[in-house]
Amino acid sequence: MSFIDDQEAATRARAQDVALFRYRLIAPAIEPGLSGRQRGRLVRGMAGKVHAGPAGRGVQVSRKSLDRWIRAYRAGGFEALCPSPRRVLPRTEASVLELAAALKKENPERTAAQVARVIAAHGGWAPSERTLQRHFVRQEIATPRGGVVHGRFEAGAPSLLWTGDVLHGPHVAGRKTYLFAFIDDHSRLITGFRWGFSEDSLHLAEALKRAVAIRRATARSWASAWSTAHPTDLRGGEKSNAGSRRCGRSSWSRSAPTASPPPAGWWWPAWTS
Repeated sequence: MSFIDDQEAATRARAQDVALFRYRLIAPAIEPGLSGRQRGRLVRGMAGKVHAGPAGRGVQVSRKSLDRWIRAYRAGGFEALCPSPRRVLPRTEASVLELAAALKKENPERTAAQVARVIAAHGGWAPSERTLQRHFVRQEIATPRGGVVHGRFEAGAPSLLWTGDVLHGPHVAGRKTYLFAFIDDHSRLITGFRWGFSEDSLHLAEALKRAVAIRRATARSWASAWSTAHPTDLRGGEKSNAGSRRCGRSSWSRSAPTASPPPAGWWWPAWTS
């Protein structure tokens, strides 16, 4: 199955999920035998509530949308509840993409960055590297296996390198939430995570502790820096002057005793020794 076939299958699956969500909402209102007043009361009640959407997030639907879905179901059945496919016009000219594909086919070991530089030198402008990469995937033009790809790093095997960061989450009970997580650089597996109400390195350390306890030790782990008002670093909550400016940045080695020391400005968690 090609990349385009995969994309079309994923799009159809998402459309089916949306249609099921819409049908689940309007099902009580399309029961036979309901009067117009009873149906209107049901629809008004549904419009004032928050429902679990196709992606699991809370969704509030207007009365107008519910009425439209009911009419669509009566006219075309379940298939009429599927959303119409999006028609997005390409922003990059076809001639530029054709030139990029020709350059890639001429030398398959060329990276998207190299192709972009050639196009920019030829016409003064070039699409972004990510645009070219997506185009190469759609055209099934891939860099040969074993070729050297510059500008991208990936660990050679699972559990050699974990990276961690914090994501701003939704408000719960009026308070902002934060998700602290570590991901394996090779397999992209989430090795450990923790939710919290404050953005500090103690929660990051707890997420890493859980990851180590479940997945055992990794050769190296590091977390990107972020701003915080809590002057703590990953050494079990010890105070640090640098922590007030840069919190949660760490690099450590446990199973590789010959690993090089961390760069200046990075911190060793004391509990990993």
